[in-house]
Amino acid sequence: MDLADLRMFEAVARLGSMSRAAEGLHTVQSNVTAHIRQLEARLGTALFLRGGRGVQLTPAGARLLPHARRALRVVEDARRAVLDDGRPQGALCLGTLETTAAIRLAPALIGFAAAHPAVDLTLRTGTTCELLAQALAQEVEGAFLCGPLAHEELEALPIWEEELVLLSAPGTRPLEQLRAAGGACRIIVLRAGCSYRQRLEEMLVRRGIPAPRVLEFGTLEAIFASVAAGLGITLLPRALVGPVVAPGRLAVEALPGEEGRVETLFVRRRDAYASSALRAFLDSVRGEATARAVAAE
Repeated sequence: MDLADLRMFEAVARLGSMSRAAEGLHTVQSNVTAHIRQLEARLGTALFLRGGRGVQLTPAGARLLPHARRALRVVEDARRAVLDDGRPQGALCLGTLETTAAIRLAPALIGFAAAHPAVDLTLRTGTTCELLAQALAQEVEGAFLCGPLAHEELEALPIWEEELVLLSAPGTRPLEQLRAAGGACRIIVLRAGCSYRQRLEEMLVRRGIPAPRVLEFGTLEAIFASVAAGLGITLLPRALVGPVVAPGRLAVEALPGEEGRVETLFVRRRDAYASSALRAFLDSVRGEATARAVAAE
């Protein structure tokens, strides 16, 4: 096996057809087909089932895929290590929760961009589940997501601790009202995979409140507007009140003990290369977090 064969194989497996793989790799379909046939001949087994609507992995192909991806990651990490002379530069792609981007990352981003103008930083927002998958696949170099986390392939660095609060329409006390009414409620949340959504659902279960009806939105502003209009309740960090949503627009209810606390972690693959750009960015984030903590004392 050579790397060109594995690169073609991974692209076909990921995109589902020879033609789409050729487009993604900026080559012609006949070249992709030739590499796949060559790889199958070397291994002595078929890797794909061909059909009119594309291809599907055979059992052998499915077993090969994680090893192919691991080999390609190792080679890419080796290339980056050779080119990294210690100066933060080049592309840096990170994942983050939308809430973290809104309330925590802006000051660090300003300082980092000024100190390291040669770094092309991209931030991808997503839910905790989405970001976890992207970090494992190294689609991002690392991601800020909600803890706790225990995964043998990932290292997790605690960055911030957030206070979680229940948000509702002004003048309401939703937990007291829900207990008194004994009925179902409506929660207004981000899409499935959001850790705050999961925590809110678990919190209601612990209080014996029936399974909630769900309004699902793609942005925080849509959630705030719906909660303020009295359509339901949500669970989010208190730090959003003020910098993102104006005080008085929503009722804020504190939660007891561990229900009201969550750690934001930075996670990345243990076996991945940490570029100079990534190390500089984390130094900037840690410095900003330390400065905030000192100022709060």
